[in-house]
Amino acid sequence: MASGVTGCYQGAMPLLVPTGPNAEQITHWNEVSAPKWIRFQHVLDEQLGALGRMAAERAALRPGERVLDVGCGCGSTTLELAMRVGREGSVVGIDVSTPMLERALECARATDAANVVFWNADAQTHPLPPAAFDLVYSRFGVMFFVDPAQAFTNLGRALRPGGRVFFVCWQALERNPWMAVPMAVAAREITFPPRPGPEAPGPFSLADPDRVRRILGDAGFRDITLEGCETMLAIGGGGTLDDAVEFLVDMGPTGVALRDAGPSARPRVVAAVKRALAPFHGPQGLRMNSAVWLVGARRS
Repeated sequence: MASGVTGCYQGAMPLLVPTGPNAEQITHWNEVSAPKWIRFQHVLDEQLGALGRMAAERAALRPGERVLDVGCGCGSTTLELAMRVGREGSVVGIDVSTPMLERALECARATDAANVVFWNADAQTHPLPPAAFDLVYSRFGVMFFVDPAQAFTNLGRALRPGGRVFFVCWQALERNPWMAVPMAVAAREITFPPRPGPEAPGPFSLADPDRVRRILGDAGFRDITLEGCETMLAIGGGGTLDDAVEFLVDMGPTGVALRDAGPSARPRVVAAVKRALAPFHGPQGLRMNSAVWLVGARRS
């Protein structure tokens, strides 16, 4: 299924048209988030890599298996999964962000990965091949569907009978001070947009374990497990305090609020966030606690 990655696109990848129920998310991940995620790709991989590997290890990948990597972004997870399944296996990375997939293609070509391909498509609505995969995997890529029940139903159809899904997602914002603290500090300096509801697409849409179980159960999965995991993260990849603050201020809701507030607001937001985070910075960089769910299930 996944072969000839260097032949997928000889020129620029066609831009995904923002249509369907996730049109707003498609626009956001192409126009707003993509430049930031590409800029901070190395930092994000350093910060989140261990959490993604936890999900991959619990998935117990075997050589020769076929994997769908949902929300693959710049492709680091796709390439790591490809190494786990070996050349006799295959991995498809799917994402709505055209610029991020172009970066993923660059990385795949640089590593001569022969068992990966990338699909620029919406995993909620794209007609995935039925029973084509042994595993659906995601590192923080499944929290942005407008209709997650429809999305996981669609993904379930792409799994062989007994195939499995494993992903990692954030617990509630309040349990992730590495995000909560800088957002609270910045909100005292600038106006944030209204916080979305708990089930709206966003990083915390799957924070409620009961909701996760309900979505997966309704989508036809069984043997559903949620394992809570708390761990210290090297925020900003373990660099200087200034680097970590720049990362936190530019990414996520704070970055959106700053864009709306105008350039004059940035210096005071940066200064306030730096003061708040300084006590957490040490010889190993800025380290703060995080809380995630490691979620697994099988197709009925």
